[in-house]
Amino acid sequence: MGEDHQLTVIEVPSSNRWQEISLRRMERLEKLIESRLINEVDYIFSLDVDTKFYGRWGAESLGRLIAAIHPWFYHTPREQFPYERRPESQAFIPYAEGDFYYGGAVIGGLVKDVYQLVKTCREQLDIDAAKSIEAAWQEESHLNKYFLYNKPSKLLSPEYLWDDKRSKAEETKIIRYSHIYKDYNEVRPNP
Repeated sequence: MGEDHQLTVIEVPSSNRWQEISLRRMERLEKLIESRLINEVDYIFSLDVDTKFYGRWGAESLGRLIAAIHPWFYHTPREQFPYERRPESQAFIPYAEGDFYYGGAVIGGLVKDVYQLVKTCREQLDIDAAKSIEAAWQEESHLNKYFLYNKPSKLLSPEYLWDDKRSKAEETKIIRYSHIYKDYNEVRPNP
C-alpha cells in the first residue's frame, strides 16, 4: 500500500449457511457506505476473502463501476450461463438476454455507483426473500441482473478473478487475483 492508502478488513458474523453470508453481502456494503464511507473515500472494492493476489493490480482497474468476467464462463455461450432463470425471482434473466457472466467476488468503483448497485441488489434480494425465493447464485445472480441493465464502465478480464482449481488458460497472460483452493467440507457449515 502506498502512502496515505489503507486497507480495512471488516469481519462479518458467521452463519449456519454459507449462502446466508453471501446473501447479506449487499446489505453489509450498503450499510458500510451509508455509515462510514460515503464522504470518506472515492473508490470502494469488495473482494472475496478466500482469494489471493498473485500479480499487480493497479490504477488500470479503476473506473466508475467495475465488474470482472467469471473465469469459468468466459468461453460459455450465454444460453448456458448460470443466470437465475425462474421468472418469479427479481434476478431473472431470460435465455435470449445477457452478455457476460460476471463474478460476484469482485465489484468496485466510485463509492456512489457501488452504493447504487448494492442498494438495488439488496432491495431485490429482500423482495425475493419475502417470497421465499433464493436466486441460483445468491447475490451473484442479482449482480448479473443489475449489470444486464446497468453496464459496468470497466470490465476486468478473468485474470482479475481466476480460480486456482483451473489451470492457466493460454490467453491468460498473468493471473492477478484468484480464488485459492480449499476443501469446502472443512470451511463451509453446510454443503
